[in-house]
This record gives sequence, C-alpha cells and structure tokens, in this order.
Amino acid sequence: MEDNILTEKQKMLAGKAYFANDSELAKERLKAREIVFEFNNLAPKFIKQRKELIKRLFNKTERMFYIEPPFRCDYGYNIEIGDNFYANFNLVILDVARVSIGNNVFIAPNVAIYTAGHPIHAHLRDQEYEWGQPISIGNSVWIGGNVVINPGVKIGSNVVIGSGSVVTRDVPDNVFAAGNPCRVIRPITDADKEFYYKDRKLEEF
Repeated sequence: MEDNILTEKQKMLAGKAYFANDSELAKERLKAREIVFEFNNLAPKFIKQRKELIKRLFNKTERMFYIEPPFRCDYGYNIEIGDNFYANFNLVILDVARVSIGNNVFIAPNVAIYTAGHPIHAHLRDQEYEWGQPISIGNSVWIGGNVVINPGVKIGSNVVIGSGSVVTRDVPDNVFAAGNPCRVIRPITDADKEFYYKDRKLEEF
C-alpha cells in the first residue's frame, strides 16, 4: 500500500514518518490522557481501581503488576507488560511504536522509554513529522533510576541497567550495562548469587 493511502495512524504503527497532530491520533492521545489522569489522581488506597485502569489502557497485562503514580504514556495500546512487573514513580513511556516488556521486570524512579523520534533535518521536523521504532525488554531485568531508553533498542534477559544510563543500542542477555551512552560493563554470573546481609548468605533466609 502506498504511503499516501495509509492513514497517519497506520504510518505510525508501520514505523514510517507520520503527522503527529492528525485528528485521529490526537483523539486517541486524549483518551489515553483521560485514563492516565484518573490513574494518577486516585487516592493511594485504590490499588484495585488503578490496576483496572491500566488494564483498559495497555494492550496486554498479566496478573501481577504494580505501577506507582504518577505515570505517563502517549497511547497505551502499544504497551505490553509481563507478569510480576513493577514500576516506581514517574515512569514515562512514549509508545508511538510497540513497547514489549517481559516477566519479572523492575523499573526504578524517573525512567523514560522513548519509541518516538523526530527528523534530524529541521525542514521536516518543523512540519511536525515524527517516526517510531519498537522497544523490547526481556525477562528478569532491573532498570535503574533516571535511565533513558531510546527508539529501536532491544534489552535482553537477566540484565541490569545502571542508574543514569542512556541506552542507545541493543544490550545482550546476562550483563550489567551502564553509562552515557550505555555499554556493557561486565557479565552477570553465578558469582553474583552471593549476597550477604548481616553476615549471612541469601540461602539462609
């Protein structure tokens, strides 16, 4: 199908350049913002109600998840989270493309996940064109505070991303990665199972 036949939403979901202020997309962003506003303004005790709002907003959720308000996203329907998901305060997901997150993922405060990008050339950028690339995060991942994940990045399983990192390229399985730009620091091995607390090993608990 030719680009000029596709709707702006179809272009967005296909990873093509699209006009962000298209009326259909603006309507869908407003719908997401209404749900997010309600989520962020519920009293802390209304845990079940907040979970139901996220289920309405996201494309896929599992049984166990918890997201601390405030939370922000663009559309919601491009977000999928696995089981045992936890996000701390101020998670931002710009989901103009798919964001797929696996099981047992923990996200620290002030993390930003950006699938959205803008043209480098000002002529196109000034016309309010955007594009998006999907982001995927594997299983058993811990993302530290103030991390930024950029469009098109794939983060493997059993990964730790150090706080303050800017992730601009793929991260393989079983590593600790950190920095700006984020890079692999070292592998995660069985030696990392050793965890001492008050002179006792984890296995004693």
